Amino acid sequence: MEPIKRFEELECWKSARCLVKNIFEVTQVGELSKDWDTKSQLKRAALSIMNNIAEGFGRFQVKDSMRFYDIAKSSAYEVKSMLYVLEDAGYINEGQKAYLHQLTNTTLQLTLGWIRYLSQKHPH
Repeated sequence: MEPIKRFEELECWKSARCLVKNIFEVTQVGELSKDWDTKSQLKRAALSIMNNIAEGFGRFQVKDSMRFYDIAKSSAYEVKSMLYVLEDAGYINEGQKAYLHQLTNTTLQLTLGWIRYLSQKHPH
C-alpha cells in the first residue's frame, strides 16, 4: 500500500465530507432551516469531524495527530446524538434519518479504523 500523502486521500475524511454535504443540504429546508441554534450546532459538529481529520493529518507528531482524530471521533458521536434531536423534533423524515445515521456511522467507523491503524503502527 502506497503511503498517504494528502488528507484528501483518507477514507474517513472523504466520508466526513459527504456527511457535511448532506448535513448542509438537510439544514437548508423545512423547519430545521428556521431553528438557527440546532442547525448551527449540527453543522459545526459535522464540520468538526472533517476539519479535525484534516488538521490531525497536518501534525508532525503522531501524538498530536491522535488528539485531533479523537476530537473528530467525538464530534461524530455528537452528530449521532443531534440526529435524535432532529428526529424527535420532526425535522427529518424516516429516509433522511436512516441515511444520515448510515453516513455518520460509516464516518465514525472509518475514523476509528484510522485511529486503530495509527495506534498499531506507532505504539506509545
